[in-house]
Amino acid sequence: MIAILIGSGVGGCSVARNDAAFAQMEDNAKDFTGSIAAMTPGLAASPSSPTEADLALTRNAASDVLTKGDKDSSQPWENPATGARGSVTPVAAAYTTDGRTCRDFLASYVKDRSESWLQGAACKSAQGRWEIHTLKPWRRS
Repeated sequence: MIAILIGSGVGGCSVARNDAAFAQMEDNAKDFTGSIAAMTPGLAASPSSPTEADLALTRNAASDVLTKGDKDSSQPWENPATGARGSVTPVAAAYTTDGRTCRDFLASYVKDRSESWLQGAACKSAQGRWEIHTLKPWRRS
């Protein structure tokens, strides 16, 4: 009985109109929805590329989270001008390169329903500030 009530509650009805204001799909057209982009099997949707302002905010968040030094911490960032946002999370332990303490991190980049990841590396300067040396798209190995 419940299924019948639900089915009849969401059942649709159609009205035939000969009005040019309504577009019709051809009989051989495939069904689709505008909320889900069609994708070729095996290919990922291409996310928007970060702007320089987005990257600057990501670098600042990376420097902030590395300065905190907390284990298992992340630092969010957001750019209201572009609608992009994300967070930066240090990965693995600190290591030494050329006598400087360095750390790797991952940063998420979310914009317009797509998400991608950036990988980066930073080292402490002589003044103790974290300097971001690399920030590039993350490639799974």
